[in-house]
Amino acid sequence: MNTGIITKVSGPLVVAKDIPGARLFDTVYVSNQNLLGEIIEIRGDKSSIQVYEETSGIQVGEPVVSTYRPLSILLGPGILSQILDGVGRNLETYADNQGEFLVRGIHYESLDQEKLWDFKSLVKVGDKVSTGMNLGYVIERDLKHFIMVPHDMSGTVIAIHEGMKNVTEAVIEIENETGRHDIPMMSYWPIRKARPYVRKQMPSEPLVTGQRVIDTFFPVAKGGTACVPGPFGSGKTVVQHQLAKWSNSDVVVYIGCGERGNEITDVLNEFPELEDPRTQKPLMDKTVLIANTSNMPVAAREASIYTGMTIAEYFRDMGYDVSLMADSTSRWAEALREMSGRLEEMPGDEGYPAYLSSRLAEVYERAGVVDTYNDVQGSVTMIGAVSPAGGDLSEPVTQATLRIVKVFWALDASLAHMRHFPAIDWLESYSLYQNATERYLKQNVHKHFNKNRQAAMTLLKEEKKLLEIVQLVGKDTLSDQDILKLEVARMIREDFLQQNAFQEEDTYTSYEKQALMLAVILEFNNLAKEYLIHDNVFIADITNMEILYDISRMKYRSEDQTETLLEIIDKARIEFESLKEGGQL
Repeated sequence: MNTGIITKVSGPLVVAKDIPGARLFDTVYVSNQNLLGEIIEIRGDKSSIQVYEETSGIQVGEPVVSTYRPLSILLGPGILSQILDGVGRNLETYADNQGEFLVRGIHYESLDQEKLWDFKSLVKVGDKVSTGMNLGYVIERDLKHFIMVPHDMSGTVIAIHEGMKNVTEAVIEIENETGRHDIPMMSYWPIRKARPYVRKQMPSEPLVTGQRVIDTFFPVAKGGTACVPGPFGSGKTVVQHQLAKWSNSDVVVYIGCGERGNEITDVLNEFPELEDPRTQKPLMDKTVLIANTSNMPVAAREASIYTGMTIAEYFRDMGYDVSLMADSTSRWAEALREMSGRLEEMPGDEGYPAYLSSRLAEVYERAGVVDTYNDVQGSVTMIGAVSPAGGDLSEPVTQATLRIVKVFWALDASLAHMRHFPAIDWLESYSLYQNATERYLKQNVHKHFNKNRQAAMTLLKEEKKLLEIVQLVGKDTLSDQDILKLEVARMIREDFLQQNAFQEEDTYTSYEKQALMLAVILEFNNLAKEYLIHDNVFIADITNMEILYDISRMKYRSEDQTETLLEIIDKARIEFESLKEGGQL
């Protein structure tokens, strides 16, 4: 018998003894109610179990049954557009069979094992195949879902079964020195184990998000890592929603880790109605949603990040670019703190476990651009929201995250209160991918893109210094050149960085349009400086020019009118000449 006995129950932590052959991270079924759990510590004959369901009513002496398999998720056709909980159970199947509330001890796999898929083979009888190679594919929501050789398996194809199959039926038969092996379309993968690849590459291509403050000033590369810390109400979830909607990724994995149920409900209501700008299909068609809300068992938060990352790696191995949104890793860290406290481990800063940084690093390092076994590149870009209490960025989770990620989008509550969205502070944020993406932007977007970005950032930094002077001694003490700097910096802030998510033309901006918008503002600045110095033009005339209205309306021009932005410069030159001559247009 592989049965142990419960000796202690402490919230989501259950201690059992005498589990034969107990191993760390094996999944177990706890009590007579078959609650799903995972062994997280072994001391002698006692095993500490993290239970992913409500443990109330469990009694000492009830059985614990080990499966001798690590916590795994079932992967295969049908995973796209699914809504799963933190341990990979299908919530739609739950709703259909059990009603609107979760029932303890009931477990549904992530895939519909009865649905038929039309399998097309990419190999023929006699071919030699090895780990990770594509055997064939099915079409899932307009995406080619490839069926790959399972890990640590190779051999010769001896039979092919094309046509309508469910995920449990064999589609390919392989023979090697250990015998014949049937390969179905589904496979299990341990969520805590990173999926293998040939080699990891340096990220070099930007993830296009359509958010100007991100793409222009603080880009994240495909396969990169980013964090979005900020206080309550500063727009962390809004930023992640925008990135999920508009990023140029093939697949989106959105993890609601311990967030409020109404936020997950917003995602469920919005994504089926939103249109993917690249395919004109519902956004949910390329999304997998991990819904682990704040009223679900706290232990399941810890597994939800690993579940989402495993799904992201699965599509990465097919050669796709995947965006993974984790909202938020603070709730995940709180689950670690909860279990660490119940295990009576030595606490670190603010009660978090001493291994918090290493656990965070384990997750973030699974992102990246990799060469797959199919001789194609795939990527996982991880963007994690952090919710520090009171917006204190010095707390342990934020600091541990900043030591790992390469992009920091600092959200500012004061900007959010001024209705400036995205509320990303341009003076506090940074990106370490600017140099990596510089060549791509120069070749594919605008040859002076990086030069213009640096010029704009310099103006924004000078604006801060000038505003401090204005607060002390007033604006009248500034020179005309300094007042011009303030005016151009205002244009960058309000006419370029600020976006309206509810305005169709403004919610998403292509890189080409961003480059031209910024070039127009900076060219206006160059013209103004030139006329201000050499000609009889006054700063009051410049700040009241009619062309300022055209510049403020650039963001509302549609993408097919992008080229017309260059006309603004010509109009500006004409108006400057009119001011120089002292006439009127």
